[in-house]
Amino acid sequence: MSKILVLYYSSYGHLAKMADAVAEGARSAGAEVDVRRVPETAPFEVAQAAGFVADHSHPVLEDVNELANYDGIIVGAPTRFGRMASQMASFWDRAGGVWFQGQLNGKVGGAFTSTATQHGGQETTLFSIITNLLHFGLTVVGLDYGFQGQTGVDEVKGGSPYGATTISDGDGSRLPSEVELDGARYQGRRIAEVANKIAAPARELETA
Repeated sequence: MSKILVLYYSSYGHLAKMADAVAEGARSAGAEVDVRRVPETAPFEVAQAAGFVADHSHPVLEDVNELANYDGIIVGAPTRFGRMASQMASFWDRAGGVWFQGQLNGKVGGAFTSTATQHGGQETTLFSIITNLLHFGLTVVGLDYGFQGQTGVDEVKGGSPYGATTISDGDGSRLPSEVELDGARYQGRRIAEVANKIAAPARELETA
């Protein structure tokens, strides 16, 4: 079975909840899953003034070289003006050596995000993450329409064929709904299933 990393950044806790749901889905496909967050780069006084919630739910992944230990990497970051938050971008910017050595080529990945509003840049943020993953050589798996929860207009909800999403409201008061968490679980499971078929067997051959 595959080994999956769910790597996220969260300012107010929404992405941490989505990361747990993604991990739950990946584990349901038999994958071994680690959930890690990237380091906070905002100065303490800035984070405090913005009301960031201290995230102690998962360990920090400090060493970018650890990315090579996984068959699949699922990345979650909130939007900042239509692109991934700088904390996540900074982490990947430090991974040039991993890219140069092709250590992630052939692995499987995906993206998930959150925005304050329904039209706050969810898809462009997902694409900013997906662009990074493709440059690092990963095969990207989105949230296909096998998950029907993302369709319909009966309620406010995130979800996109490019990845699972949630909506937080401007004050952060709205937590991920069960539909949104189900989407995250579905995507996590699909990525693990693909990694089980593609990346994990390739790794086993390399280490045999």
